[in-house]
Amino acid sequence: MAKTILGIKLGMTQIFTEDGQVIPVTVVESGNNVVIRNKTVDTDGYYGVQIGFGEVKENKVTKPMKGHFEKCGVKPVKFIREIRLAAESEYKVGDTIGVDIFENGELVDVIGTSKGKGFAGGIKRHNFARGPMGHGSKSHREPGSTGAMMSGPGGRVIKGKKLPGRMGGTRTTVQRLTVVRVDADRNLLLIKGAIPGPKKGFVIVRETVKPDKRKK
Repeated sequence: MAKTILGIKLGMTQIFTEDGQVIPVTVVESGNNVVIRNKTVDTDGYYGVQIGFGEVKENKVTKPMKGHFEKCGVKPVKFIREIRLAAESEYKVGDTIGVDIFENGELVDVIGTSKGKGFAGGIKRHNFARGPMGHGSKSHREPGSTGAMMSGPGGRVIKGKKLPGRMGGTRTTVQRLTVVRVDADRNLLLIKGAIPGPKKGFVIVRETVKPDKRKK
């Protein structure tokens, strides 16, 4: 199983190395993740594992999820994610996964939900160039022509066209970030640089899918 853990983004700070360099880091808190269920080819048609993280009150859990936790024999958790695997998982139901699966200097990918920024125009949302600001121009920040449209009486803009709209609030992945420090006693990961999402936002930290080939 590829190294994966669920956590909460606490915010950013900075640490100093032994030679006096300043490194900006994001602090991710991750308690012990619990293995909820293992999926196999025989039962589900593929290999996978469900892991959970975070405390939650029982009255906040829906009846279907409460039954799922009872069937698996684990306590209710706030966040659940499933990880696809190439082979059967080596973990058993009820096992815990801590931040100590990572090491200092290891490369990771962080997945989160980016901050929502509301409605934005094409210049801010897609980095469009603006129109002329003088000489009688009346098109300064407008999107301009939308190009070809679908023919027929129901002509409309083709799907996927870059236009003004809601910006942010989407699943975002930042790859190849370095784990600067692993604090197993406090269940903290210090990751170099910024990661998606606001403070107290839910994130997934996993082993990078783009390892450093130069070290091989």
